[in-house]
Amino acid sequence: MVEGSVRSSVGHLRGFMPAAMPYERFEAWKVSHELALAVYSVTRGWPRSELYGLTAQLRRAALSAPTNIAEGSAKRGPAEFRRYLDYSLGSLSELAYLLRFARDEQFLTDEAWAKLQQMRDKAAILTWRLSRSMATPK
Repeated sequence: MVEGSVRSSVGHLRGFMPAAMPYERFEAWKVSHELALAVYSVTRGWPRSELYGLTAQLRRAALSAPTNIAEGSAKRGPAEFRRYLDYSLGSLSELAYLLRFARDEQFLTDEAWAKLQQMRDKAAILTWRLSRSMATPK
């Protein structure tokens, strides 16, 4: 059997770009993903002594936000999705503190902190709005 002719479980040919995942349509996920990429980028040059401390915790919090949006979008119903959006908001809150700590410890310049904080604020607002849009009307 030729590799290119074998269909994957989602109906796409192997070797081709699969269709967009459902979570990719959410602006909250897009901004959170960009934030996670930015956090990974800025922490690459940090001291090795922080690799399993602040670096790891900051990266986990940053990665958790888009990950929870992705996971929640695959759950059944809006109530469960909202629960995962709440987790994402919690991670973004944790990230805000960790960024502040990193700035205060001079791992981040004021400019780098302001840029990441602005991205974090935008991700939090979009995630909150997404969560509110899923609320059941009273």
